[in-house]
Amino acid sequence: MSRHFFRRFVVAILIAGFTVSAARAADDDFTPMFDGRTLDGWVIEGNRAEGIWSVTKDGELFCKGKGYGFLRYDKKLCDFEIQLEYKMGPNCNSGIGIRSKAYKGGGTRPSASGYELQIVADAGKKPTKHSSMSLYRHIAPKVNASLPSGEWNKFTIVCRGPNIKVTLNDKVVHDLDQTNHERIKDKPLCGYFSVQNHNKDIWYRNLRLREFMPGEQKK
Repeated sequence: MSRHFFRRFVVAILIAGFTVSAARAADDDFTPMFDGRTLDGWVIEGNRAEGIWSVTKDGELFCKGKGYGFLRYDKKLCDFEIQLEYKMGPNCNSGIGIRSKAYKGGGTRPSASGYELQIVADAGKKPTKHSSMSLYRHIAPKVNASLPSGEWNKFTIVCRGPNIKVTLNDKVVHDLDQTNHERIKDKPLCGYFSVQNHNKDIWYRNLRLREFMPGEQKK
């Protein structure tokens, strides 16, 4: 092996090692939102019947849909990134709430007090203001990227000030500044995260959070 080739080989190994270390450091910025065993750190809102929300033997968060309500992460969030996976039961209707008030009925539901990202069994259908990953009742997603019931969907949301970016199954479905949209320009920039009970079964897993300081630059 020539000396020149050896130097290039060593540099390549060092760069690869730095890249892996940097990726691991970025990944370490996330903290689990769900311990896979209990509902510690979460608050059941609306229908509180026993067994509505539970943990499966595989460590998944499960909603045995009945009535209406939410499971709220018990910490207000402002600028953040959340990653999770969800799997719908047949004819599922559910949602993900962000930047909302604690639910006490009426106008405190996430779709009114903050945002609801719609989850519904409509794979392959045209995106609308009521379809999967719509900012429910306000803005349709760029594309309906939902998978059919029974398959795991990979979801990421990043909120920084008025900027909201949502990715579903590696497709960007929203990338917007809320101040550019009259219907939502005054929506709050801080609030609660929740998942919805809306009469249908749904599973969640791998819920992870990282928070950003206000004004923190994108990495």
